[in-house]
Amino acid sequence: MTIKDTPEEWRVTESATPYRGNKTSVRADDVVMPDGKVARRDYQVHPGSVAVLALDGEDRVLVLRQYRHPVRHKLWEIPAGLLDVPGENPLHAAQRELYEEAHVKAEDWRVLTDVYTTPGGCDEAVRIFLARDLSAADGDRFEVAEEEADMELARIPLEELARGVLAGELHNNCLVVGVLSLLTARSLEGGMDALRPAEAPWPARPFAS
Repeated sequence: MTIKDTPEEWRVTESATPYRGNKTSVRADDVVMPDGKVARRDYQVHPGSVAVLALDGEDRVLVLRQYRHPVRHKLWEIPAGLLDVPGENPLHAAQRELYEEAHVKAEDWRVLTDVYTTPGGCDEAVRIFLARDLSAADGDRFEVAEEEADMELARIPLEELARGVLAGELHNNCLVVGVLSLLTARSLEGGMDALRPAEAPWPARPFAS
């Protein structure tokens, strides 16, 4: 038995979009179940996101602390952002987010992992990159606004973040997945060199090269 997620699409008899927001919307689909009955499934339609686990030469991860209103918390996170342009190359989006949020560039990029954040209620797909060989970005810092105006920036040892994740002290999805994925990659045959290249195909969000 091969343990691998596979694409599949059950028949939809009716679909509506009761809410459209600035970046996301809510869709209501009537889906035919295996027993022939029809069930309504409401979910958020999301453009997709990228996130960057930026690792420096001292084995520290670049993290941000930002207020997240839906959960009423300030969360430690890794740089991340929406795929604002349909079909946008996710590597280019990740490089942009690392520059805008941390004013940092990286020479070595790999795909760390791809995830669906909450597949029971949202179609958001996130590609998490590993970025290494960090240096300060050229030019002026990106001008931030709203929640990002209060953002803090730090570099924290990878193992300290892992301990925080397992202690239930760090909760951001991309940080948790990124940190644990990197530790796992290091323990497997081939290590980080076995990670997929930065331009690896992403069926969840196809893009132009």
